[in-house]
Amino acid sequence: MLDAIQQFFQRTLVASGQSSREPTLELAAAALLCEVVRADYQHDPRELDALRAMLLSHFPIEEGTVDELMALAQQEVEEAVGHYQFVSLIKEHYGYAQRAQLIRLMWQLAYADDELSPLEEHRIRRLADLLHVGHGDFIRAKLSVQDALSGSR
Repeated sequence: MLDAIQQFFQRTLVASGQSSREPTLELAAAALLCEVVRADYQHDPRELDALRAMLLSHFPIEEGTVDELMALAQQEVEEAVGHYQFVSLIKEHYGYAQRAQLIRLMWQLAYADDELSPLEEHRIRRLADLLHVGHGDFIRAKLSVQDALSGSR
């Protein structure tokens, strides 16, 4: 499976001329975001749309390749034994602020279907712990997303 992902990124990199380090981080971030989408065992199209929009706006990914990246990330998450390969890569290359921002994106995904499942909250808490994002920042990210949602309604 990792070979398929690497081949995907090699094709993408040749077309865009980017360095080979960035896509691996993109895949790791996409895989962790996919963990939140599948946490409640329901595949809501609003969550998938939100994931797609996040990947396009936060990472240098072209519109034509984002669906393939999402499919690869979802498949990788389903086949992975744990989160270590994704978490370790993120911790190695992301600063604390970037990791906290990733947790905020997870909260946005969890609320994309207008309801927070306890399973989603548990998954985000676990990922925040693994990414060494402090509890205060975990809560601030959640409250920030809730405030943004209540202001937009």
